[in-house]
Amino acid sequence: MFESLSQLALQHYWWIIISTLAGLLVFLLFVQGGQTLIYTLGKTAQEQTILVNSLGRKWEFTFTVLVVFGAGFFASFPLFYSTSFGGAYWVWMAILFCFVLQAFSYEYRSKPNNFLGKRTFEIFLLINGFGGTVLLGTAVATLFTGANFSISMDNLANEQNFIISQWTNAAHGLEAVLDLRNLALGLAVFFLARVLALLYFANNVDQAAINERVKKQLLINAIPFVFFFLAFVISIFLSKGYAYDPNTKVVFMEKFKYFKNLIEMPVAGLLFLVGVLMVLGGIALNLLKGSDKGIWYSGIGTIVTVFTLFIILGFNNTAFYPSQYDLQSSITIENGSSSHYTLTAMSYVSLFVPVVAVYMFFAWKAINNKKIDVAEIESESHVY
Repeated sequence: MFESLSQLALQHYWWIIISTLAGLLVFLLFVQGGQTLIYTLGKTAQEQTILVNSLGRKWEFTFTVLVVFGAGFFASFPLFYSTSFGGAYWVWMAILFCFVLQAFSYEYRSKPNNFLGKRTFEIFLLINGFGGTVLLGTAVATLFTGANFSISMDNLANEQNFIISQWTNAAHGLEAVLDLRNLALGLAVFFLARVLALLYFANNVDQAAINERVKKQLLINAIPFVFFFLAFVISIFLSKGYAYDPNTKVVFMEKFKYFKNLIEMPVAGLLFLVGVLMVLGGIALNLLKGSDKGIWYSGIGTIVTVFTLFIILGFNNTAFYPSQYDLQSSITIENGSSSHYTLTAMSYVSLFVPVVAVYMFFAWKAINNKKIDVAEIESESHVY
């Protein structure tokens, strides 16, 4: 089946998978957002335990999708993986550190003889919640704004220096924070994660005091999210983007490239509009009607919006990882992908993705069969 597809068709197929995983990952970052709200929403030790356990039952979903997202990029577009992860290693190491903190914090927060105390692990969760979201958003923004690297495929034949990609400054990725556009997306992801977390708590927690605080915090976090998201989107839509000639493969700067992609791919433009409206609709549903279903509207809207942003980033002859140092070193889905054989083999593996998705759906449903409350925490044998 996949053998008959052209190299370009397989590259597009895998970029769609990567885009879908990116959207799902950003949605699941509500766990990180919720961790930054533990002390804001929980005023007593019992309330904080309720919030931590509400999130603790979902953190593995986020971690799993993050790993699959990275593995998918490695298998389908290894040149990006080696260039970014091998060059901008300081920012990726910081992200990894944040997620390692999260993993053992849930594991050891309520363990007997915890000599560090619950507060220490709750602080670790705060670090993960802020650092994980802002750094991820900032790193992803460089796919639009560019990074400092050079690529020389000729080095493959050089026995003395076979490294094909090199970072061109000593900051190794940390310089991304100096671009306000990158920071805007990082902060947009951070506040979006908090907004989604608040909508999730409204749907998952049965505790009057917490639910009352959720509604107050929702508007407080929705406003900066909209501001930073619009700041990023408007800035990239009005600036030059990185395009390439499909025949010569020469990369060049094109005015309004990303906005043109939305227009020239009308389905993507429609999806982007629908996704944004769904995110805002879920927020409005909770604020105006007090509904606890907002998480599903905003959650699906988040997945659709991020999916669309990745589509306009990789399709329509666009370089999805541009080089600020050397335009012709920029990575596209054509020059950065695996071989036809590897993409074909991995495409068969991708057929198991729906099975995993169904598993996650039923696992989520089983965990969320009733809202978490004080009685459940007091009777539960395993508490995070």
